[in-house]
Amino acid sequence: MQSLLLKLQADIESRKRRHWDIAATARSAILGTALAMCAFLLGIRAAGAVPAGGTLMAQFGAAPPAGIVDLQQAQIAKLKRVTENSSRYGIPADLAERIEDIALAEGIDARIAFGLVATESEFNRRAVSPVGAVGYTQLMPSTARYFRPDLEREALFDRDTNLRLGFRFLRTLLDKYEGNVKLALLAYNRGPERVDAILRDGGDPDNGYPRLVLRKNWHR
Repeated sequence: MQSLLLKLQADIESRKRRHWDIAATARSAILGTALAMCAFLLGIRAAGAVPAGGTLMAQFGAAPPAGIVDLQQAQIAKLKRVTENSSRYGIPADLAERIEDIALAEGIDARIAFGLVATESEFNRRAVSPVGAVGYTQLMPSTARYFRPDLEREALFDRDTNLRLGFRFLRTLLDKYEGNVKLALLAYNRGPERVDAILRDGGDPDNGYPRLVLRKNWHR
């Protein structure tokens, strides 16, 4: 299992973006080193986890403690997801990893998060819409300042800042519409005031946007 962890980590390292974002590159290097060390230490712990007097069992391939196995399996599952999303969307592995991590931290399903970024910006960090929406999640600076009043527009070009605030906005909309993903996505795209006005008038605010975000097949 340890060798599989290291193999997956090597594959992910090869997929990471080589670009001018020094901070992101440093974070990726630290993460890669940490995961490699974790896999190494887990191997040591597993090898040394046999209680006193159990050396003979270890020689015959006794299994490591269940907790260590569960942790290794969770790590392998995550590395596989990162690799799959990197391949599926044609994006660097470090971006795929951050989208998943930040989405989960903000209470957003990872599949919705990837679909949102794909639909909004096609994973272009520098994307700017004609109306001024910025970055991966195409967040308006005025909307972002609802969560961070002192935010400068330029900060929305930062990967983690943009993803975090965009997903937080979507989480707020999911709460507003009591978990209704379709309405939350429509409000993200059209604005909650517009969606509410249409609903009050008995209309259907659907413009096809939720289907774009939730589509199963996406090609750049």
